[in-house]
Amino acid sequence: MPGTLYIVAAPSGAGKTSLTRALLEREPGIALSVSYTSRPPRPNEVDGIHYHFVSRPIFEEMIRRGEFFEHAVVHGDLKGTARSAVERTLAQGKDALLEIDWQGARQVRLQMPDTVSIFILPPSRAELERRLRARASDSEEVIRRRLADSREDIVHVGEFDFLIVNDDFAQALADLRAIVTSRQLRSPIQRERHAVLLADLLKPDGES
Repeated sequence: MPGTLYIVAAPSGAGKTSLTRALLEREPGIALSVSYTSRPPRPNEVDGIHYHFVSRPIFEEMIRRGEFFEHAVVHGDLKGTARSAVERTLAQGKDALLEIDWQGARQVRLQMPDTVSIFILPPSRAELERRLRARASDSEEVIRRRLADSREDIVHVGEFDFLIVNDDFAQALADLRAIVTSRQLRSPIQRERHAVLLADLLKPDGES
């Protein structure tokens, strides 16, 4: 049975990356698909871990070759998910997780309607701004643009299956894990996982 594809989206500063990293530490069966971006790395970012960093011309050439599962312009930069990596993971029966924006999420759902989509909200606009400033890696112009863009992100929250407010990190993580657990307990997955048990329970009385 193919794996489940999870999408986690949020306005910049809502805590999406911290939550998904904590989820992946506790759910080793889920593989993170590392996105490509045309922007340069921030001081604390590592190529191949946080993003695959490529130049804009290379990114645009990858688009022309049809290499992306989804791609979009996010905060002025190109971001996208490589098609081959996601399809290979799911075909192996493993779950995959994408950290993408609402534009990419919409593209993915059109191709894979069974995708599980989750949107993360900050507890308030003031807290969102505080988190963006706490990074101490973006200019005032970038912070203002991200705050303005957050409204465009949040207006699409109704397109997602689940909504989590990241006020208390531990609770938000528990909510995220609950979504994954509910998916893992779906009847088709459980029937395949426990096929031997079901066969044994369905044996006629007296049959060994």
